[in-house]
Amino acid sequence: MATLKALKTRIGSVASSEKITGAMKMISSAKVHKFENELKKLLPFKNQVKSIMGHLLDTNMDFNSPLINEREVKKVGVVVYGTDDGLCGAYNLNIFKKFLEEKSRLREKYGNDVEITVMPVGKKLAKASLKLKEHNLRTLVVPGIDSKMEGGTVDSFTNSLRKDFENGVFDVVEVVYMKYLSMGKQVATVDPLYPVSREALEGEAHSTEDNKMYIFEPDANSIFNEVLPMFVLSTMQEINLENKASEQAARVMAMQAANDNAKKLLESLQLEYNKLRQQGITTELLDILGGQTGR
Repeated sequence: MATLKALKTRIGSVASSEKITGAMKMISSAKVHKFENELKKLLPFKNQVKSIMGHLLDTNMDFNSPLINEREVKKVGVVVYGTDDGLCGAYNLNIFKKFLEEKSRLREKYGNDVEITVMPVGKKLAKASLKLKEHNLRTLVVPGIDSKMEGGTVDSFTNSLRKDFENGVFDVVEVVYMKYLSMGKQVATVDPLYPVSREALEGEAHSTEDNKMYIFEPDANSIFNEVLPMFVLSTMQEINLENKASEQAARVMAMQAANDNAKKLLESLQLEYNKLRQQGITTELLDILGGQTGR
């Protein structure tokens, strides 16, 4: 009977776990849809900015901006997006592996003496990054920057990175994050942030005939310098939302796997419980029959 009681307690515990993982899956699924909608709302703004940049670039003018100036690379800043919370499978591990690959690529491209500063977003990546002890590699945990930060904080962080780039603190700034493709697919990605490349700015193709319809006031270069920071801000906002959507999608998959495992374990425990219970009933019947025969 003691074994039956222990099994019954364990069955109750597993059943509770199944309910909890099911509820967490539903919550994460709702959050994924929320961030998907926010991404859709951001897309028209970013497309419009890219369209303006496309018209400007198609004028074939020489634009001057500190954000597009390339220089000898001695110091690189890498923003690595992770999570503050767990229960999302190998999500943070996959991002960290992508960062390690990018670190090796940077060393190969710019030499072993290049200084790499890791700026982790989220406690999980901060903990992993602080364990790295390498030559010319340091981890900078920026106060107030985490995986749950809202739009205003993202803008402030992006502007601080811009100032660091303009002031020569970093010669290149990159972002490692999980690109959201669908509920079941997210891809670890590296995107350059500063300097801004022409490829990143190009939107829909515009012919020079179309550009004859535009008069740039005060001048094309002034507009370029006004719109370019807006483009970078929209890019960082998109990355932030994609990371949030990817985190919740990974949590949905992890909770689904945990829920499936709980169901299998529950079925196995229930079967074992029924067998033991049947054995107990059979033993009691044999004792009763044995007592009657003795009479």
